[in-house]
Amino acid sequence: MDFDVEFVRSQFPAFSDPSLQGFMHFENAGGSYACGQVIDRLDRYYRRTKLQPYYDFAPSRTAGEQMSEAQSRMAEWLNVGRDEVHFGPSTTQNTYVIAQALRAYLEPGDELIVTNQDHEANIGAWRRLEAEGMVVREWQVDPSSGELDPAGLEALLGERTRVVAFTHCSNIVGSVNPVRALTDRIHAAGALAFVDGVAYCPHGLPDLGALGADLYTFSLYKVFGPHLGVMYLGEALNRALPAQGHFFNANHAGKRFTPAGPDHAQVAAVNGVIDYFEAVLAHHAPDTPGEERSARIHQLFSDREQALLEPLLGFLDQHPRVRLVGRNTVEGRAPTVSFTVPGTPSHDLASRLGRRNIGVGVGNCYAYRLMQALDIDPEDGVIRTSLVHYTRENEVSQLIEALDQLI
Repeated sequence: MDFDVEFVRSQFPAFSDPSLQGFMHFENAGGSYACGQVIDRLDRYYRRTKLQPYYDFAPSRTAGEQMSEAQSRMAEWLNVGRDEVHFGPSTTQNTYVIAQALRAYLEPGDELIVTNQDHEANIGAWRRLEAEGMVVREWQVDPSSGELDPAGLEALLGERTRVVAFTHCSNIVGSVNPVRALTDRIHAAGALAFVDGVAYCPHGLPDLGALGADLYTFSLYKVFGPHLGVMYLGEALNRALPAQGHFFNANHAGKRFTPAGPDHAQVAAVNGVIDYFEAVLAHHAPDTPGEERSARIHQLFSDREQALLEPLLGFLDQHPRVRLVGRNTVEGRAPTVSFTVPGTPSHDLASRLGRRNIGVGVGNCYAYRLMQALDIDPEDGVIRTSLVHYTRENEVSQLIEALDQLI
């Protein structure tokens, strides 16, 4: 069946809230709306089970069961082991926890490779290890396209390379990097592959079992869920790194890299994200086998988003005053499109769109180093428009019309 956007939108309370009528949300890359299933799970937890979980009395047992269920279901959708999935307050903080663990794992002179394409969450934590004597090398983007060339990585890999950190998908350029090919090459060089999936996962959860990453992180508040970071940490690396949690949890694989107690209600609400995906599948493809669910959702979302993206990308690419950041085709990119209008401050244009009830991202979007590489003022940055599967066609048309009038 065709993608039923009205069914999908009916799953999100924001679209029926009177205060948001007429508002068009084009900053999904900064945070998507939460689906009703997540909101219901949060409400239920706070009403019925807002106490310490995992004790042997009824509401505590229920609380713990919901949290454990969330971890198990997320692991199943990511195709990894239950104890390989960790929930933390944010991707940035999860990354810092692993960086702290690496202080004892690496030796002075060991090398880490980072990119200048990434969000700072996947750069800054690793760069701080220079203070411990590690060497950080930078895999740089093409300054005209903003894309990473695998040949650039090849030139940096060496005998002392221990970690390569890169993004699955740029939150500015939108390009999707060839993760499996890169992780294979990184492992062949004897290094670990750390992948930031924050900008990729809103468009479908990946099969982490097939990607080969040793560490993979993403943010659920951009995947229609609560404000949590998800971290996949492979079993072998989990055992090799020193634990960062309480000493008495050092032998508990699921707690070794959770320094503080998790937000119980938000962890339980992760179930709502999976509930939502299952509702979308039940409506569009009810006969999908269990092992194919994640891939089917990804395909549903991708087909929908590419159709939405094409007219916007075409308009921006053809406009004589616009500098489009990244490739001008829908293939190989997420529906996140950044651009500048030389001579017009990005913040001014964003404000004028805001007065028309159109919300877009603006600034460096925490990709400060990428702005510098692209010769864009990081303080003013870009206009970032980001679509997801619940965006309507007429919203894209209205955005294009507004841009045509304002540029």
